[in-house]
Amino acid sequence: MSFGVLGAGVVGITTGLELQKQFPGAKVTILADKFDKDTTSDGAAGLFRPSTSFTGPNEFVTRKWIKDAYDHWDAIRCTSDAPLAGIAQISGYIFSSEHPHVVQNSRIDKLVPIYKRATEKELTLCPGNWKYGTFFTTLMIECGLYLPWAYQQFQNNGGKIMKRKVNSFQELTSENFDVVVNCTGLGARYLCNDTQLVPLRGQVQKVHAPWIKTFFFGDYDTYIIPGFKAVTLGGCRQLDSYNLNVCPYDSASIRSRCESLLPSLKSAKTIREWVGLRPHRAVVRVEKEKLIYNEKALKVVHNYGHGGFGVTTAPGTSIYAVQLVRETLSGNSKL
Repeated sequence: MSFGVLGAGVVGITTGLELQKQFPGAKVTILADKFDKDTTSDGAAGLFRPSTSFTGPNEFVTRKWIKDAYDHWDAIRCTSDAPLAGIAQISGYIFSSEHPHVVQNSRIDKLVPIYKRATEKELTLCPGNWKYGTFFTTLMIECGLYLPWAYQQFQNNGGKIMKRKVNSFQELTSENFDVVVNCTGLGARYLCNDTQLVPLRGQVQKVHAPWIKTFFFGDYDTYIIPGFKAVTLGGCRQLDSYNLNVCPYDSASIRSRCESLLPSLKSAKTIREWVGLRPHRAVVRVEKEKLIYNEKALKVVHNYGHGGFGVTTAPGTSIYAVQLVRETLSGNSKL
């Protein structure tokens, strides 16, 4: 049995590992032109907090993806590999001075171990006229650690990693893959001619602030998330923007908003500024497709369009994608 996985970001490598888990002895090859720090996954803060707008094909599947993902990450957290994989438990607050729904999240309120309304005293922890707040305990997955760890796990299991840019599925018809899993993120816009997939530009700052151990979210996409190596300050969500350059106006806005939320950040040194184009799709695409090129068939399972929640939900959609791979191979596919 031979499988090809396109893409080496968090979705691609997690899918590769899931294929190895469910098909022991199979040959799994990851093909990608970007790895580690060149992927969109690398700059993500990695807080497990899927938005209520995150959507799969239906509500049942969407919730299963999220629960499966949480269980997967939490299982690694409970092992000795947790610090190597960049996974830890973390707690914090979401505050809003304008809307109560901003601090409510029905995707995780019954899933995480602690999820409660912030007290009046807790609303005074940060400067500002905060009217609504939630405190919860969740997970943090730092891809700067997870990706190298996952690549190593994948190769230890016999997986092959190939640096190669795939411009067309037709190129793969000669590779003799039983199934190809497409985890190319924003690249799928061109590979699949999928105009529903658009970039959602994000910009963050990584700062040295080791005294911050709690995450904080405020209004206007403001967030402060401590990690293993640095604290991530954000952010912005600019739909259909392809600008990969650091914008000084966004930098100033992020710093100002985050320092207003936590004044101690004024003394924090900036380590790195980062821009990423999140692959946003109104409905995340995890589905089967059969392509024909010169009478040669290529069986494909797509797994892309996670927007800003690829790190959060990668294990869930990967488990579902590998289930579709199994259906395709067993003849239960409707292809």
